Amino acid sequence: MGDVTLEHLIKRYDDVTAVNDVSLDIEDGEFVTLVGPSGCGKSTTLEMIAGLTTPSEGKVSIAGEEVTRLPPKDRNIAMVFQNIALFPHLSVRENISFGLELRDYDDEEIDDRVERAAETVQMEGTLDRMPDELSGGQRQRIAIARAIVREPAVFLMDEPLANLDAALRVHMRTELQRLHKELGTTVVYVTHDQEEAMTMSNRLAVMNEGEVQQFAGPLECYNRPANRFVAGFIGSPSMNFFDGEISGDTVHTEFLDVAFDPAGYDVTEGDPITLGIRPEDLAMADNEASLAAPTDPFEATVDVVEPVGDEVFIYYVLGDRSEEVSAAGKTSSGGTQLLLSAPPDTGLTKDIQGDTHRLRMDRERVHLFDESGDAILHGLEGVSTEPEQQGAESD
Repeated sequence: MGDVTLEHLIKRYDDVTAVNDVSLDIEDGEFVTLVGPSGCGKSTTLEMIAGLTTPSEGKVSIAGEEVTRLPPKDRNIAMVFQNIALFPHLSVRENISFGLELRDYDDEEIDDRVERAAETVQMEGTLDRMPDELSGGQRQRIAIARAIVREPAVFLMDEPLANLDAALRVHMRTELQRLHKELGTTVVYVTHDQEEAMTMSNRLAVMNEGEVQQFAGPLECYNRPANRFVAGFIGSPSMNFFDGEISGDTVHTEFLDVAFDPAGYDVTEGDPITLGIRPEDLAMADNEASLAAPTDPFEATVDVVEPVGDEVFIYYVLGDRSEEVSAAGKTSSGGTQLLLSAPPDTGLTKDIQGDTHRLRMDRERVHLFDESGDAILHGLEGVSTEPEQQGAESD
């Protein structure tokens, strides 16, 4: 069994709280990713599971046994790090077998495990080569084989693909999913790359400022984010946001109004509210048939057009286009930047810059967040309020 339980983990460094009251129940055989921006506490949490960092408070249990104060060697875990760190003077075979030799396994057992691990990562023909004769992806596979050979209850992976080039990262993502399915071992994975997290995981623990914001399946986090942070972090490109307030039976913002009946929700007249919509849930008014429940149209001015092959990103400005748009998506005059994702066959080109378009949102895909950032609802109409079923989206 390789279930992992974290109970109210806290890690303080003097007056800085790096991890604040993290509790997770990770099931045996599950692939769980700790994901969030740099400095959110994800690597510190992984280090507490591994025994490399001692919690200030809280408990860590692996396979039903509390291991909070046990050293790493007694936790039945194996780690794969961002820096591959193979021994350059040892062959591939010697690198893979190093940990077993330290534990005094007999030669026959070592040879058998090394051969099986190398076959699992499809590197069986390289055992007599040296690390400097291998590509970056091959070296990372050897690091994974070094972890596999231990046959641990839990694999802990700290951004193992971060130093690989983009194409190799995509390939290794597929390889890791194949390995997880084949081995059936629990994996706790750390990354700041939300695309990695979405494609590989059974569940995500989305972290920010040392706290878990949401622990759910990738599609649940994407379609039903628990708060504005998750909504903005999960998804590439990010969700569009409009700050406004409840006004009668509408969500009123500076540039657009969306009909909304607040009855049954914990909001009242004048309450601040944030409206969120993903780029793919917008359309130009003359293409409203692509939307399940289009809103009334509103106008926006084309700022930048980015054809990226399988889609076209159109950046709009609502407000005074003459003002500079900041990195936060606001113009100095208070205007708002808006991103729309359009199909590649729309015929839109960079020549439309400066044009004014009438746009609509899909009411079924509108998200509302309260003043504190917590989600109020997902979909103004026609969408089930039940959470999506958790599943192994990586399968």
